[in-house]
Amino acid sequence: MVAPLKIGLAGLGTVGASVVRLLDQERSVLAARCGRGIEVVAVTARSRKKSRGIDLSRFRWVADARSLATDREIDVFVELMGGEDDPAKSAVAAALAAGKSVVTANKALLARHGVALAALAEKNRVALNFEAAVGGAIPIVKTLREGLAGNSFVRIYGILNGTCNYILTRMERERLSFAACLKDAQRLGYAEADPAFDVEGHDTAQKLAILASLAFGAKVNPEAIYVEGISSIAPEDLDAAADLGYRVKLLGVAVKTKKGIEQRVHPTMVPRETAIAQVMGVTNAVTIDAEGINPITLVGPGAGGAATASAVVSDLGDIARGVRTAPFGWPTARLSTSRKAPMQRHEGGYYIRLAAVDRPGTFAAIAKHLAAQKISLESIVQHRRDDRPHGGEDPRSPAKPAPVILITYATTEDAVRRALKAIQKQGVIAGKPQLIRIEKN
Repeated sequence: MVAPLKIGLAGLGTVGASVVRLLDQERSVLAARCGRGIEVVAVTARSRKKSRGIDLSRFRWVADARSLATDREIDVFVELMGGEDDPAKSAVAAALAAGKSVVTANKALLARHGVALAALAEKNRVALNFEAAVGGAIPIVKTLREGLAGNSFVRIYGILNGTCNYILTRMERERLSFAACLKDAQRLGYAEADPAFDVEGHDTAQKLAILASLAFGAKVNPEAIYVEGISSIAPEDLDAAADLGYRVKLLGVAVKTKKGIEQRVHPTMVPRETAIAQVMGVTNAVTIDAEGINPITLVGPGAGGAATASAVVSDLGDIARGVRTAPFGWPTARLSTSRKAPMQRHEGGYYIRLAAVDRPGTFAAIAKHLAAQKISLESIVQHRRDDRPHGGEDPRSPAKPAPVILITYATTEDAVRRALKAIQKQGVIAGKPQLIRIEKN
């Protein structure tokens, strides 16, 4: 009879409690699938008295995470505390150094210290598994690292933050402003009191850094990613996208180019008929473009206790079976160094929304500056402005600026930025231009 895999669990929040419940619920199934049982034997958390809806009396309580990580009675240390530094960092490092395998859901820790921790795991011939760190229940780590080990990747992109996808979905369906949707998302618990980490794209960037490492063999480096959030998106952008056959999503995109690996996070227009455009609400999705096969899109719950616990237990199942591979799919000594690719070099189509002033020569000036940068237009849409005077307005007052939407053929970010700077300088538009990149296929 094979002895059960003994787990030390650090962190008993929503995810930690869900892991305990799932291990209890699927105890016999896991034993049959993995050839041995999996059981929690010791735990630690910030508060011992807090009610978590589970019976903790059967587990030995350890004073702190580092002590648990090196506990002689455990085989695997499960880190669910969060945070890129201590106590998570020192505890995980201590467990690996002590010859304990580690399972973590901590994307921040991996984005900052993943390479060093992976090297430590390799040195001590133990596993460092982190399926739960990206995409919740979506098995994207295993797909890239193992399921498609025989394929070369061209591009990987996805919706990696449920908060942003929820906000964009509500804005599109109900024509609400970003501010109104954000406030409601906070009320419902989908967004934090300080939502900047999510809505400005940093959460997505950390996850993309991990995926890019797995796909392209690059060292995890969130500083190598261009990051732009969704706070500038307005309902009129979503309306225009619908009219043009697109939908706006916050995407994390990593692409293999002749100049290296381009990594970027920003609002993106995607064709409405694509699989990723159909993903609404808090759901996540990742599309993989690999040589020799059609694109693969994985869709599923990207957050929440049950979804994250599913990924954690999957990682534990691999360790119970004796499965161990290089944490990022490549030996750390062979991981390349990724540098931030200037967005000026990015090539693709663009959506541009301008508020054109009512002045002779305005459109000629816009066209001149676009032509000067060799930017060709796929379509131009001018929405009718409301020239009627409203209550209290002087009918002789100047007409309001007219919304003009431009869709470009493939061009460079640098060319678009130069053209818009020149157009603004000439004073033929009001306010700041809106710019959204287009990801065709």
